[in-house]
Amino acid sequence: MYRDAVDSPTHAGGVVISGAGPDRRYLITRGSRPPHEWILPKGHIDPGETAEQAACREVLEETGVIAEVVALAGDEHFTYDGRDVRVRYFAMRATGTGTAIEDRDVQWCALDDAIAQLGFDSAREMVRQAAHLTQP
Repeated sequence: MYRDAVDSPTHAGGVVISGAGPDRRYLITRGSRPPHEWILPKGHIDPGETAEQAACREVLEETGVIAEVVALAGDEHFTYDGRDVRVRYFAMRATGTGTAIEDRDVQWCALDDAIAQLGFDSAREMVRQAAHLTQP
């Protein structure tokens, strides 16, 4: 079940944006578990790590993209496999490339294409929110 405003996030992720104007693109990746839907990069917050640090790390590990946090995009809360998952998403700007640790498909998409391909309503809403927050 999707709910807003998590108190203490267990996970963090990013809506990574590159370019400007008509060249603006949004980063999506394939999920690691079947059915491997298109998702936003995210993962666990490690002990001693801030949500912002975790988001940057997870984006790099999953996609090979180096990104910096621009703004808070929003929170989601759901139960997966009997566990409480509280995710904090950030609007992020791509600043370079590094080496992905995970072997996942990644894709840069125009806004409408990213929204159309993402497999979850909550992810689509995070992309819309990040797009709104980062408009010039």
